[in-house]
Amino acid sequence: MLQCLSDALTQRGYDSLTAVQEAVTRADLQDADLLVSAQTGSGKTVGFGLAIAPTLFDADGTLGVAQAPLALVVAPTRELALQVKRELGWLYAKADARVTTCIGGMDMRDERRALERGAHIVVGTPGRLRDHIQRGSLDMGSLRAIVLDEADEMLDLGFREDLEFMLAEAPQERRTLMFSATVPTAIARLAEKYQRDAVRVTTLGSESQHSDIAYQVLRVAEQDSENAIINLLRYHDAENAIVFANTRAMVNRLTARLTNRGFSVVALSGELSQNERTHALQAMRDGRARVCVATDVAARGIDLPGLELVIHAELPSSAEGLLHRSGRTGRAGRKGISAVIVTPKTARKAERLLSFAKIDADWIAAPSADEILRMDEERLLADPVWSTEPEPEQQDFAARLLALHGPEKIAVAYLALHRAQLCAPEDLADPDTRPERRERKPFGPSRWFALSVGRDDRAEPRWLLPLLCRAGNLDKDAIGAIRVQQSESVVEIAEAAVPGFLAAIGDAGQLEEGVTVRPMEGAPAPAAAPRKAGPRPDRPERAPRPKKDSRTDERPDAAPHPARTVEPKPAAIPEAAAAPETRATPKSDAPRAPVSAAAPASDRPKAPAKKAAPKSDRAKPYSSKPAPASERPRSFAKKVASSDAPKPRQRPRTEDGAPRSAAPGRPSEPRRPESKPRSGAPDKPRNKPFGKPQGNPAEKDRRGGPAGAATRKPDAKPKPPRANAADTSKRFTPPKAAGKQGTPGKPKPQGARPGASPRRKGPGGNEPPRRG
Repeated sequence: MLQCLSDALTQRGYDSLTAVQEAVTRADLQDADLLVSAQTGSGKTVGFGLAIAPTLFDADGTLGVAQAPLALVVAPTRELALQVKRELGWLYAKADARVTTCIGGMDMRDERRALERGAHIVVGTPGRLRDHIQRGSLDMGSLRAIVLDEADEMLDLGFREDLEFMLAEAPQERRTLMFSATVPTAIARLAEKYQRDAVRVTTLGSESQHSDIAYQVLRVAEQDSENAIINLLRYHDAENAIVFANTRAMVNRLTARLTNRGFSVVALSGELSQNERTHALQAMRDGRARVCVATDVAARGIDLPGLELVIHAELPSSAEGLLHRSGRTGRAGRKGISAVIVTPKTARKAERLLSFAKIDADWIAAPSADEILRMDEERLLADPVWSTEPEPEQQDFAARLLALHGPEKIAVAYLALHRAQLCAPEDLADPDTRPERRERKPFGPSRWFALSVGRDDRAEPRWLLPLLCRAGNLDKDAIGAIRVQQSESVVEIAEAAVPGFLAAIGDAGQLEEGVTVRPMEGAPAPAAAPRKAGPRPDRPERAPRPKKDSRTDERPDAAPHPARTVEPKPAAIPEAAAAPETRATPKSDAPRAPVSAAAPASDRPKAPAKKAAPKSDRAKPYSSKPAPASERPRSFAKKVASSDAPKPRQRPRTEDGAPRSAAPGRPSEPRRPESKPRSGAPDKPRNKPFGKPQGNPAEKDRRGGPAGAATRKPDAKPKPPRANAADTSKRFTPPKAAGKQGTPGKPKPQGARPGASPRRKGPGGNEPPRRG
């Protein structure tokens, strides 16, 4: 071990190393990757600080100038990261090491400036470290060692991707040390992927967990769980104590309750900011607070000096959580107590947790008020103040007291003053006693009223009760039973409160919009009561069922099925006969008989039965087949000329491609072509408007425009309105006078640009010379 580290341990008060510290500082493991599993509170932080020292120090025993970080320590929580920084700070203080942190919730700009100034060791949480790596403010090129503290907890919190990202960005020749209380399968896979021939180091023996911690299980009644916490704190009077709860709401509730009882309490939960959490832990270290109420955010890595008592106000969700919570006490060889509050409902769960954690706990009763008072007296007699020599001023005052009062009276007064500074203990009920049910007093004479809302309107007593109290000017005690029925609800109101209720609702009898009240004559009919528990009445015995064989014997024989006949396959139709005619024979022109004169159904001749169409012969795939219905020629009937004849039910359809016949009584006109014949001229340009510009003066445009206006494309952008000289809201530029440029009154030559001088004829002008 380096001399600077040995001097730091001696100055800190270390006489010897713990088992895990000795295991990781062996000479043969100085360059190896380590996978260490040790119980909570065994000194893992100082252990990996000593383990990475040979890798960080140069040959001359120094760390060199602080530039890019040499070691990276990753912790799951902010509190644990700050604690690791403090531990490494005093351990490497004599080596002039610079240790900095990158923690979520802190100012990222300050961390970036600290990294730019240089650091030997960087401690942080996974998310913030990844941010610095991606932004380029954390240089991983000179890294020699990476330490993952509480690796199993980081995987449980969902930091797998962040850890894999950092391990992939680090150099390949670095050392990787993983420290964890347990080594599950996920940790083993991570070590196999990112470590090189890792050496497994474990200090967990076969004996029970946390031999320096005394586990106690206190059975209390359901309503005395918080009172038992107060009695425990009063009975042990620990220098520092921590109370664990499962939710933030429970933390706030216990904090308020203990503060009202006179305890100096701080809260620690995830809803607090990082500064608030840091101040809370510092208050515990400074002695300004003696009780910390926290969630599982303080279950790992938190090391509070003099923490003697851990109380589990609520059971943790797993055995590992129970071990990590209890590990806040009994650290570094000190003794501690872990007390679990158990009610009759949670007793079985507590037994399972203790069994899974392999913990032998003592099931005891919670301290009573008499036991707490006796413990106060014992502590008072053992107080070191009795062995100190009194000052002269104190002796003079003691003589005056003895002269005025006797010794016994002075002792009783002193004991009363001592107890007045402490909160009074709570009286606890027997754990097996159940809370007594409150007997409701008789309601007395009452009247019933019906409300116009029921189950169809989603009426519930929880909102009908405050509505009656608010709108009906009633007290809660004046309202009796509330029965919600299908279409209405009935309410019982005390007879003494009925006049005030009727005056409040008025003649309209309206509580609020949509809810009216009407008085009832007498009490409503009681609802159908549920069936009483007990055996059902005996049913009459049923007649014995006939046997299966007898039923089959009595069943008549079924008639045999008729024989199945197969009709012979019809002969193939010759092609000449199968070919359809080119045109069907038209129907007769004789008028049809009226529908009313139809013969009865019994006198109608029956049509001959249709024969099934012949199936296609699979053996002759190319044989002739009947044409499909869509290709068969249609039959057309001549139109009846007589107007007296009945109209046909369906209009005859013309054959495709045949010329249309002229309508009767109208001269035939030549058929208009379907489309305009296409000429050889090119298409219109795209920017040319639709329609002819001249148009028809006699007609107007279909869109309401003037005749001759070009038809614009639909959805086209409208033209801007023509400028109006009378409109003074817009600037108007008058047109220039004709002939202003050049000779007045003379028209401008064709083709000349605006402002150009006219061409001169003759030689020397702008015209080209003529030939010939």
